[in-house]
Amino acid sequence: MSAPTYQVIAAPFLGEFLLLHPGDARGVKIKAHHYLELHSAATTDGPLPGWLCNIAYARWRLNLTDACASETLLVRDPSPYGHGRASYEVNNGCNWGCDHCVYGHKRHEGLAWPTREKLLHILRDAGIVWIELGGGECTIDRHFPETYALAYDLGMMVEILTNGSTLARPRMLDLLTTRRPYRITMSVYGATEATWDTFTNRRGSFRAFMRGLHAAHDAGLPLSLSVVITGKNHHEAAGMRALAERYASRVREYTHMSPTFAGEHEPLAQQAPEYLHSRSPFTGCDAGHTSLNVSPFGLATVCKVSRDHPIPLLKEGVAGLARLGNVADRALQRQDGCTGCLLQEKCTTCMPLVKLYRKASAPLDRYCQHA
Repeated sequence: MSAPTYQVIAAPFLGEFLLLHPGDARGVKIKAHHYLELHSAATTDGPLPGWLCNIAYARWRLNLTDACASETLLVRDPSPYGHGRASYEVNNGCNWGCDHCVYGHKRHEGLAWPTREKLLHILRDAGIVWIELGGGECTIDRHFPETYALAYDLGMMVEILTNGSTLARPRMLDLLTTRRPYRITMSVYGATEATWDTFTNRRGSFRAFMRGLHAAHDAGLPLSLSVVITGKNHHEAAGMRALAERYASRVREYTHMSPTFAGEHEPLAQQAPEYLHSRSPFTGCDAGHTSLNVSPFGLATVCKVSRDHPIPLLKEGVAGLARLGNVADRALQRQDGCTGCLLQEKCTTCMPLVKLYRKASAPLDRYCQHA
C-alpha cells in the first residue's frame, strides 16, 4: 500500500475549521473563508496560499514552498452531521488475558473487509476527524492494516489503543511510520517481567511489550502510556511510573476498576483499595452528540459505557446517527435512586456507569458519595 502524499488536512470540525498535519496532535484553527480558499485550490490544483505555507512551517516545520495543492493538501468536505470524534472497536479479541479488562470474555470477531470499508466511509461522511482504533487488541485483527490505512487515507487523524505486542514487527512499523498516527496509547502493567506476565496471564507478554515499546520509541512515533494500578501490581507502582515517564511525555494513571461493559463484576476484584481516591464531579459530556462509539459489528452507541439502543450504521447509513443525541440525553438523566439525590452536583459518576456498577452489585463506595 503506497501512502498518500498529502501533508496537510483542512477539515470542518464542530462548527469550526482546522488545519491538521497527520501524525501530529497539534492543529490550527482557520477562518471559514480560508477553508473555502483551500477547497478551491484543491479542486483546481492551484498554488498553495502563502499564509498556509507560513502556518505549516511555524507549526510543523513543513516546507510547502512550490508544492502543489493536489499532492500536498487534503480538504475534507463539510458534513451535515455534528460528529467529530469516534472510537471504533475493530475486534474485541485479544492475545492477552488481563483480569481487569472491561471487555470481559473476548472473542475474535469483527466485520469482513468489504463491510468494514463501507463503515469507514460512513464515519468519514458523518464528519469524523479524530478516530481511535481499539479493541480488544486491534493490531492482531486480520484486516487491521487495511482498516488503519483507509482511515488515514480518508483524512482521519488516527490514534491506536494497543498492548504493544506487535509494534516491533517490520510490516507494522512500516505501516505506522509511512502513515503516522497522532498517538499510540499503551498500558503499563508492571515494572518487572514476573509481575507483568502474572497480570496479563501470558508468559512472554512483558518482553513483547518492551520490544514494541523500544521499536516505537526508536521510530519516533508519538507515545502515550497509561499506568494501570490494581491489586496485582500496586507494589511496583513507583517503578511503573518511572518506566512510563522514561518513554513518553504523556503519562496517565488509572486506579479505579470498573465492571465489564456487560455489567459483570470480575474486574472489580482487581481493585487495590488503597488507590481509590476522590474524583472530579461529572458535569456532562459530548458523547452521542459530537462523539460516538462503534462496535466490531458496526453498531453505533453513545460511548463505550452507554451501549443501549445501538444504531446499525451498515443498514441505516450515516442518517441513523440523527437519533444518537436523543439516546444520549436519555442515558445521562439520573434514574431510579439517583433521581432525587441532593448530591447530584457533586456526583463523580455518569448515569450509564452507575447502571453498570449496580448491575455488577458493586460496593457503593466505588461510585456513590452516600457510601
